[in-house]
Amino acid sequence: MLIGIDPLLTPELLHALASMGHGDTIALVDANYPASRGKRLIRLPGVTVAAALRATLTVLPLDDQEKAAQAMLPAGDAVPAAVAEINAVLAASGARPAAGLGRHEFYAAAEQAYAIVATGERRRFGNVFLVKGVVAADG
Repeated sequence: MLIGIDPLLTPELLHALASMGHGDTIALVDANYPASRGKRLIRLPGVTVAAALRATLTVLPLDDQEKAAQAMLPAGDAVPAAVAEINAVLAASGARPAAGLGRHEFYAAAEQAYAIVATGERRRFGNVFLVKGVVAADG
């Protein structure tokens, strides 16, 4: 156990986040996502995507590009509840809202991600893709 580290950040997840370099990506996905399609799979069963995102953002700097976070969105204008919650977590951390990606575009991007984190999120479209930024010299 470590001081100041969110308990949702398992040793496997912390290792993946620390091993990622600037521009590497990670996907936090819902329980229905075909997570076997990725390179590395980390499981967080019973954890919502919002909780996993909140914990991840305590240690992962997001890139400063406009699309540093991208959420899977359905066709049309409706924003699913899971995506609204993802955007609320991003806003609370000072990040921009997630840009939208269609299902197949999200799948293609996630297949190239450094890791996929399979959460226990049961709501549809509870998927977000993050681009790692840099840690400034002053921390």
